[in-house]
Amino acid sequence: MKELWLLRHAKSDRKVDVSDIKRPLKKRGKRDAKNIGIWLKEQHLIPDALLSSPAKRAIETVRIIYQELGVEGLVIQEDSRLYATGIAQLKMVLESCPETTKRILLVGHNPELEDLLTYLVGQKALPDTEKLLPTSALVRLSLSSAWADLHEDCAQLLSITYAKSLLEN
Repeated sequence: MKELWLLRHAKSDRKVDVSDIKRPLKKRGKRDAKNIGIWLKEQHLIPDALLSSPAKRAIETVRIIYQELGVEGLVIQEDSRLYATGIAQLKMVLESCPETTKRILLVGHNPELEDLLTYLVGQKALPDTEKLLPTSALVRLSLSSAWADLHEDCAQLLSITYAKSLLEN
């Protein structure tokens, strides 16, 4: 079985006068990303691949997590198709991953991540909540299909972890 982990970037600083793609993380965002990274390590959840939107807030998020995981040999792969695109582009990124890759952490944005999640597991499998993926929310999915064959309802929701529910470290 393969696992896909969807992580919405951590909280960004909207008060900074820069373009959307250059928006940095807030202090809270850095703390939340660190807590997600620590939690992943404590749960022995180490991805085989790190895919990220090129947006500064996404890259900062994945770099903090990478640092907390404390593993060597992982490369953060930035892909412009993970920024301000739709499900088709996200699927294309995943379809290009080698089949030997078992666990992928994809760091991106809403509404694309929520749309992909709904597509892969179906609306009925998701919790009924106002905001499914707030910043720093991590979704774990189990996939029964190959990366090159992602289709509707091909995944099972394993968990959704919210940074705000984790103890501060």
